[in-house]
Amino acid sequence: MRNTTTIILQFFLIAITVSSCSDKAGGGAFNLFTLEDDKTFGAQVEEEIANDPTTYPVLDSAQYPTIYEYVYGVRDSILNTGNVVHKDNFEWQVRVINDDSKLNAFCTPGGYIYVYTGIIHYLESEDEFAGVMGHEIAHADERHSTAALTQQYGIDVLLSVLLGENKGTLTQITQGLQSLRYSRGNESEADIRSVEYLYPTAYDARGAARFFEKIEESGAASPPEFLSTHPNPENRVEAIISYWEELGGEPGERFVSRYEQFQNSLP
Repeated sequence: MRNTTTIILQFFLIAITVSSCSDKAGGGAFNLFTLEDDKTFGAQVEEEIANDPTTYPVLDSAQYPTIYEYVYGVRDSILNTGNVVHKDNFEWQVRVINDDSKLNAFCTPGGYIYVYTGIIHYLESEDEFAGVMGHEIAHADERHSTAALTQQYGIDVLLSVLLGENKGTLTQITQGLQSLRYSRGNESEADIRSVEYLYPTAYDARGAARFFEKIEESGAASPPEFLSTHPNPENRVEAIISYWEELGGEPGERFVSRYEQFQNSLP
């Protein structure tokens, strides 16, 4: 891990970089962690989830190869565009959690992506699924997660977790990642990046917008756990479509029947 000198140096860096290290989405959070720190966080959370199958009933990839072939195909379509900055730095491992009661998806620092069967059933097409996955990939790729966690827990607490000294907090962080509150700027950036990721693919790059439209039309009192309440769905739809038009406004495929087959393959 990191020796004491490195930890002290990192605290010292706060004093000399505090004016220039705000996250680039304008959220006002500070992120002094390295890419390796993000990967370590992600690996720790992955282990925490793997060791708690009661809370996180992850589908086994050996038992459900068709399901994982599908989700990794969607992931690869996004990663292979060349628009994911940390494509070769992070893990980008995908796991499906078998829980229809949760309309949720989240991505840890370092690129461990978790999707609940609840949201898979809720979505109606592959472009929507790709849009949601792109949004979550963007949070990790833009390193929003560690910035938000730093703001929530403080750098000293996160450093203790990285050093393996605070198991209880790691459990809390793992649970909190499912409803981590990103800044308005972070959410907007993840939406835009989702469009940017999908536009060079065969998918219709407005997939995330269709998902937000469905949330808005449903009139649900409580949005999905992984969505911040700001900006609201209507504004997000407008921003996504506006950016799609800036990129050229070329419609893509929705792959509805293929997605329905995927949904039917779930246990």
